[in-house]
Amino acid sequence: MKKVKFSLDKLKKIPKNQLLIAGLAGILLLVIAIPVEKKADSHEEPRQAEEQPSDESTGDYAKRMERRLKEILEDMQGVGQVEVMITLKDEGEQKVEKDRSRNSQNTQEEDGTVVRSNTQQQSQEETVYDEGSGSGGVPFVTKEVAPSVEGVLVVAEGGGNAQVAKNISDAVLALFPVEVHKIKVVKMN
Repeated sequence: MKKVKFSLDKLKKIPKNQLLIAGLAGILLLVIAIPVEKKADSHEEPRQAEEQPSDESTGDYAKRMERRLKEILEDMQGVGQVEVMITLKDEGEQKVEKDRSRNSQNTQEEDGTVVRSNTQQQSQEETVYDEGSGSGGVPFVTKEVAPSVEGVLVVAEGGGNAQVAKNISDAVLALFPVEVHKIKVVKMN
């Protein structure tokens, strides 16, 4: 077996640009070899969450709406720090796709002077299930309705200023279908 000697003299003879390329290639191989944890599509989270309120509890929906409203209000001029509470009327609704079939049968009998009419109607409804989701037990949802907002409470540093309070109320009215008397804006301690 032949021994290979490594000397610095041989390394000095290699051009610097080739050494740089070799070093970068080594770093690239290290980066590729490092295992990376896969994250579920978090870049679509806001949109998916709004379209699928039934996949989470109504408390989660309310908390998410509170957080988003708080972020928006804190960016408004004169508002300052904000705390938000949203109450909901219901839990939302899911409309499930159904296969419907209806049969109708009319029979008329004449017996001399008497005419008898017999009508039979039959209706059948079956829920459509999404077969692509694994166990086959998930109903196919055609429409989802978000929970309805009952009222909104905003506690803000600038809540004592009438113009700021009006701007906050107007913003809440623009974002949620709620009556004016169910929005309360107060000054924070």
